[in-house]
Amino acid sequence: MIPYYQVDVFTNQLFRGNPAGVCLLPADWLADEVLQNIAFENNLSETAFIVSHSKGCYGLRWFTPSMEMDLCGHATVAPAHILFTETRHETNQVSFETKSGLVSVERKNDRLILDFPSRPPEPCEPPANLAQVLGKAPLEVWRSRDYLVVFRDEDDIRSMEPDFEQIREWDCLGVIVTAPGKTVDFVSRFFAPGAGVNEDPVTGSAHSTLIPYWAKRLNKKDLDALQLSARGGELFCQDMETRDKIGGKAVTYFRGEIDV
Repeated sequence: MIPYYQVDVFTNQLFRGNPAGVCLLPADWLADEVLQNIAFENNLSETAFIVSHSKGCYGLRWFTPSMEMDLCGHATVAPAHILFTETRHETNQVSFETKSGLVSVERKNDRLILDFPSRPPEPCEPPANLAQVLGKAPLEVWRSRDYLVVFRDEDDIRSMEPDFEQIREWDCLGVIVTAPGKTVDFVSRFFAPGAGVNEDPVTGSAHSTLIPYWAKRLNKKDLDALQLSARGGELFCQDMETRDKIGGKAVTYFRGEIDV
């Protein structure tokens, strides 16, 4: 039996934010095929698997229903939330060894603060059909792991209805669309049909690219952000040059066991 939890992340309300599955593996990693099948069965944007390496440090891997990810924000906050609230973890910080190096989460009052590697974007040539696929022409196109596509205002982001099948053909994991916000510094949405997730509700890893872009554009280090998916999410961001701080809240939705 594997202890299993589901957590809504980057929100303080159930049924909002981004849901992530969390599996506390009892000893060592299961076979990759089993981990992938569990994530497929869960059918969430990500399922996080953790194993204990040493006191206060854990191994962490992330799977979508179709592939393993190299970095995922909400599915890092989720296992940290579970360790803080459901286990005997004794400190207010937890570290994870991942495919993207060491990442950590610190608990500060009711917020959980991710410490992630920064992924600044560079200007790039967009796919030839980008405006057609997204339904409108952008102001700028950048790229890191994902395309970062900048628009004029929040309404452009809210109203967007992209062609997911065409995005699936592009040579990237996903596409971040962003614009200045009306009540926050910036807003965004994230589309990743090639990873099995047409639209991710709230995406911590995308903010590793959004934060350095908006910090430079707005000339400020502390930024408030909204991700404008149907579920929505609120993020509190800080540019730390080579690292990014990404803060949010989390709520446990489900506790149970997986019989594998």
